[in-house]
Amino acid sequence: MVPRRIRPRKTLLSLAVTAVTAVLLGGALTGVAEAHGSATDPPSRNYGCWNRWGSDFQNPAMATRDPMCWQAWQADPNAMWNWNGLYREGVAGNHQAAIPDGTLCSGGRTQSPRYNALDTVGAWQMANKDNRFTLTVTDQAHHGADYLRVYITRQGFDAATQPLSWGALEPVAQSGRIAPAGQYQIAVDAGARTGRHVVYTIWQASHLDQSYYFCSDVNFSGR
Repeated sequence: MVPRRIRPRKTLLSLAVTAVTAVLLGGALTGVAEAHGSATDPPSRNYGCWNRWGSDFQNPAMATRDPMCWQAWQADPNAMWNWNGLYREGVAGNHQAAIPDGTLCSGGRTQSPRYNALDTVGAWQMANKDNRFTLTVTDQAHHGADYLRVYITRQGFDAATQPLSWGALEPVAQSGRIAPAGQYQIAVDAGARTGRHVVYTIWQASHLDQSYYFCSDVNFSGR
């Protein structure tokens, strides 16, 4: 009789654990679907990590295949589940004053420590791009944009070994006001750049004084 009693308890416990896990993951995914937005092409660091590993984020192979994403997942998985929530409020356009050097990719350590690992210096996986490309910001909440402002690191800056600073960036594109929609796009010309760079995008949302900050790692072809 004892084994018969133990087995159902184990089965119920297993089902309970499975249910709790499903609820937690479902809640995280639901949050992604309902929130704000990010650069999706070329992908921001946390969107790229979520896109590549969100369905397999416990796979130890990530440590060797995608080590910068691995360290970010280990530091705080919520940075990836909430890839669309990296923003600051009340900056009033004073982005350089609000975001210190070395913390640009985390929006000045906004919601610290959730996004801190995005500032980690290293060889983040890159998107391959020609020097003239279209940058896409996905806006799940249809906030609209006062502007999109795009910077790229100067030629010679090594984003794999140096922390990102404002002085390392050059402005390359800015949009005007954009009506609320699901995606916003802006044409970008990287000039004569080649190799590894960081594309840094500021999305100033229209519904509030809400500023979003995205680091996208790009390998420019030079074409």
